Amino acid sequence: MANTGKTVATLLIGAAVGAAVGYILATDKDKRQEAYDKVKDQLSNLKTKFSKKAEDVEHDIYSA
Repeated sequence: MANTGKTVATLLIGAAVGAAVGYILATDKDKRQEAYDKVKDQLSNLKTKFSKKAEDVEHDIYSA
């Protein structure tokens, strides 16, 4: 009978730990996706700025 109690306790503890780890990983994934989207937007903005600068430099070179 004592072994049954230990088995049930172990299963409950394992389920609680598994649920906690699953929750943390799921939340972390969303945060990673948000960070990825922010970086992607910033890189897109930098690309736009650099292409405008390149056009300005090219215009200055050819108009000189």
